[in-house]
Amino acid sequence: MSEHNHMAEWKKGSILIGAPTNLIAAATAFIPVLWLCSTHHCWPDWNVVLTAWGMTAASFGAFYLVEPISYYAALGMAGTYLGFLSGNIGNMRVPVAALALEATDSQPGTIQAEIASTMAICGSIIMNLFFTTLAAVVGAAVVAVLPKFIVTGLTKYSAAAIFGGTLGNFAIKYPLVGVFALGLPLLLHWAIPSIAAWLLIVISVFGSIFFARVLYGMGVGR
Repeated sequence: MSEHNHMAEWKKGSILIGAPTNLIAAATAFIPVLWLCSTHHCWPDWNVVLTAWGMTAASFGAFYLVEPISYYAALGMAGTYLGFLSGNIGNMRVPVAALALEATDSQPGTIQAEIASTMAICGSIIMNLFFTTLAAVVGAAVVAVLPKFIVTGLTKYSAAAIFGGTLGNFAIKYPLVGVFALGLPLLLHWAIPSIAAWLLIVISVFGSIFFARVLYGMGVGR
């Protein structure tokens, strides 16, 4: 069977399992809320619900579009479903998938890359569950004895450090794209200080993708 046929079968199976699984997870996420509202008879007014949703969408709506597109190259088809089902996409799933592709010398879009990223993501989910359970059991006791500056660093700067490491990992391989991806949001923020965060994210992500595509068309970095 050719590479194209393998990929077609892989994507078909991924969609067949991943789509309904994610839809079921999205639906069951409402169960705790429905249970609390029915138990305590505190059903909110629809205006309150829609206002809260509107505020959330205004803050994070850009990610609905940006994350599936920008992360797909590293996660792959199955990895995208797994990532959005388990969470921690940017700070956990994307870094391990990117490292798996680098360690196996896999090119995004190939069946090898799909398998490597999926296995890495599955491993990260298992380890994530283990350490989350461990943190829930002993985490409070450990945090209580840590110096304040360590606790502050862990709570405020962990995500930034992880994202910075992920950017560095890709920037080493594609330095021109890395410089552009870092410089574009800084330039926009300097030129338009009042620019909305969601708009800054959308322009930066898709601008970097467009720039990388132009470089690829010119034969740079192939």
